[in-house]
Amino acid sequence: MSNSAASLFLDPQIRDWVLFPITLVMILVGILRHYIVLLLQSTPKKLPRTAIREQRALVRSQILRATSSTSPIPPSFYISISRHLSEAFEAGIYLKDGPPKGDAAPAPPNPMDPAAMDGMMSGMKTQMVMMVPQMVIMGWINFFFQGFVLIKLPFPLTLGFKSMLQRGIETPDMDVRWVSSLSWYFLNFFGLNGLYRLLLGGDNSADSSRDMTASPFANAGAAQVGPQDYHKLFKSERDNIAFSEGVYSWVGEEVEDRVLRRYTNIPPA
Repeated sequence: MSNSAASLFLDPQIRDWVLFPITLVMILVGILRHYIVLLLQSTPKKLPRTAIREQRALVRSQILRATSSTSPIPPSFYISISRHLSEAFEAGIYLKDGPPKGDAAPAPPNPMDPAAMDGMMSGMKTQMVMMVPQMVIMGWINFFFQGFVLIKLPFPLTLGFKSMLQRGIETPDMDVRWVSSLSWYFLNFFGLNGLYRLLLGGDNSADSSRDMTASPFANAGAAQVGPQDYHKLFKSERDNIAFSEGVYSWVGEEVEDRVLRRYTNIPPA
């Protein structure tokens, strides 16, 4: 094996006409993909004030509950805020469409909400921009450079890396450090993320490997806030507020005694 590995020499034209072009094409495609995704992203629609108030009321209640066990709010203020939110949720004051009229239940949210549909379409367009260029590049490499050996890595590797570094080359006696053209494509696919972050910033759309496991409908999750049934959420939140009052504890309770016990030798009362 060592003799065959030592007798393998690469034509310098492989470096100039295969190795560099594949790397350069993948870098340029990643940069182009980033700007195409930016062009395809639609401007977020401005929510009305009533919808924002509806969302913020629920978030305010959740924060109040999350800090109830070690709350920085004194008891009188905590109880006042808690009761106010509970009464407002019961009456439906914070609902976007106003309190329900009479005994009629509010209309259910529209499952075909335009905001949710826009989120789905945005995710699908992003996935298409990722998939199509990579399929074209892989086909280009398989058609023109199939079976090429491009480079030898300067560090030793175990045989477990052979299948990863020598895809498309069925030579069991070749040194594992030699890299085929198809494997070089995958190495660039997962290894250019640092360069993209340097050129385009951390929040870039050129990282194709990050989107491989993402669902085309992943961006629709943020848009699902619109069609949620806040009438039911407020009722559930009212019960949670009542429960959190039972575990409420003010962080400033007996703070003077605790400070004295910490910094003096006064025994506890």
